[in-house]
Amino acid sequence: MACEWWFYHLQQPPLAAALAPLFEKCLERGWRVLVVSDNSAELASIDADLWKWRDDSFLPHGRDGELAERQPILLSSELANPNKSRVLVLLNGKTTETSDLPFERVMVVFEDQDQAARATARQQYSQAKKNEQSVRYFQQSSGSGWTEMKS
Repeated sequence: MACEWWFYHLQQPPLAAALAPLFEKCLERGWRVLVVSDNSAELASIDADLWKWRDDSFLPHGRDGELAERQPILLSSELANPNKSRVLVLLNGKTTETSDLPFERVMVVFEDQDQAARATARQQYSQAKKNEQSVRYFQQSSGSGWTEMKS
């Protein structure tokens, strides 16, 4: 399955506040989300922040080992897809072995000050374009919104 690759350039932490609106849109579409990072402290921080993101919002989510197959948003260190996600979120330099993934959309999220993650995102962007996959690039705007940048 050919998937879309969307790149999100985060300029204003915290990460969870930038991700939460994206997760809401995915859930509104009925899409499950797999969020993958090699940094377990980062996943723990996102987990904690999602619980208190907004008083009027609930983003159902869980971590590996917490009934993973039932989680609408699964925070994981593995690329396995036990919750049958349609969206894969790769955080801060996480990569995949292949560009032929069983997802409708891959969201690559990287922080501005992380030079290694920026370099990885550039490589992923070039590879997706080379593979003739749909590619879009967004930069964080003031607040927690995103602005699409034309490439």
